[in-house]
Formats: sequence, structure tokens, C-alpha cells
Amino acid sequence: MSLSHSETDDIASKATPTTDCIDSKNGLNRYKALSDRSKVSVLFPITLFPVAEQRPDHPEVESLSRTQVLIAMGVTAVVLLLVAKLWVQFGTVILLPLQWSAIAVLQGLGLGVVITLASAVVYRVWPAYRQSADYYLALVLKPLVLPDLIWLGLLPGLSEELLFRGVMLPAFGLTFEGVIISSLCFGVLHLSSPRQWSYVVWATTIGVLLGYSALLTGNLLVPIVAHITTNLVSSTIWKWSNREGIVKR
Repeated sequence: MSLSHSETDDIASKATPTTDCIDSKNGLNRYKALSDRSKVSVLFPITLFPVAEQRPDHPEVESLSRTQVLIAMGVTAVVLLLVAKLWVQFGTVILLPLQWSAIAVLQGLGLGVVITLASAVVYRVWPAYRQSADYYLALVLKPLVLPDLIWLGLLPGLSEELLFRGVMLPAFGLTFEGVIISSLCFGVLHLSSPRQWSYVVWATTIGVLLGYSALLTGNLLVPIVAHITTNLVSSTIWKWSNREGIVKR
């Protein structure tokens, strides 16, 4: 039994996806990838990078460029500082004192090291957090060069601590409840999508530690130094440990 050319073409068209269908699927995938990238770039201050090697569990999301990451850091820092300034100016909150002292610096350095080590442990024992952290590492930290890590430490460390521990904590009350509420807000800042819930949980936990350091010492310098130390140490170690893979690419 033989088929005519028209019948053969009709069967082939039913058995094989059309080019338009394939293009539409590719376009949808590209849209999803760009959507994820835009969410992360808006909420960039991802502050608690673990010490770990990169495992891209989200291959559909391409890394941001170095320029995009730096711009996102700068814009976010300005926005957070502006919110803090407006809150103080139009509210009744009194900014938590920021006083320079060698003891406060040492306390902040010690807390920063503790947070970095704790993040590394959580990374190894909590698969959901490991996947979420790898997502941010590949997306945000990978494009940066070593000198950029100075900005990665300073900008989020200063702007986030000024808002969440300097302004928000006194506004909600220098109490256990105030620490929890301000820490929850700090954690939500790091939410880019529902898949990253574990990162929010860990960021909230770190927010509690930073909040209590401010509460116990009465000095905003302690959480600022701890935050900057955590960013600098963990991101530098990650970049150094992954330098061979980056060079090979």
C-alpha cells in the first residue's frame, strides 16, 4: 500500500512538532531565565555566601554580568540607605548608636568568623540550603573579580545594618520581639523566588544573631563589622577555591 505525497506530509506534520511550537517553547524558557535573573538583580544583597564549590542546580539561569552585579549592589545600597534616612526623618525612631571602639571591632570580627563557619556547616548538612546557595553563587559571585569583593562586603554590610539593625530594630523595640520582626524583614529581603525559601530561613537566623549583637552591645558597629567580615571572608575563599574552574572557562 502506498501513500500520496499529501498524505505523507500530513502524517509527518502530526508526528513531528512544528518549528513554531519549538520556537515558542524556547522563547518561554528564555523568558523564565530572564525573569529569574531580574528578580535576583533587584534584591541583590545576598550577604551570607557559604564556603563551597559551585554546583549549578539551575542550568537554565545564566550568570549576571559583572556590570549588572555592581550596578545592582550600588542601587540597592542607595535604596536601603534612603529608606533608613526617610524613616528617621519622618518617624519617631532614634538611630541605634554607632560608636568606634577597638573592642566593638574585635567583637564584630569574632561574630563574623562564627557566622562564616556556621554557614559552611549548614551548607554541608542542609541540601535545600546548599542548592539555594549554589544558585546565588553561580548567578552573582561568579562574574566578580577579587577587588569587587570589597564592595560586596562594604555596600550590603553598611546599608543593610543601618536599616535593619540601626533603624528598624529600635522602631520595633529593643526587645526579643523587635529582634525577631526586624530579622524576618531582613530574611524576606533575600527572597527572589519561592524556591529560595531555605536561604530566607538562614538569612533570618543570621539576622537574629546580628540583632542580638546590636542589642547586647548597644553599638551598631558590631553587626556592621560582623556583616562586612562575613561577606569578605566567605566570598574571597569561594573565589580563591574556584579560581581554576573560572580560568578554564
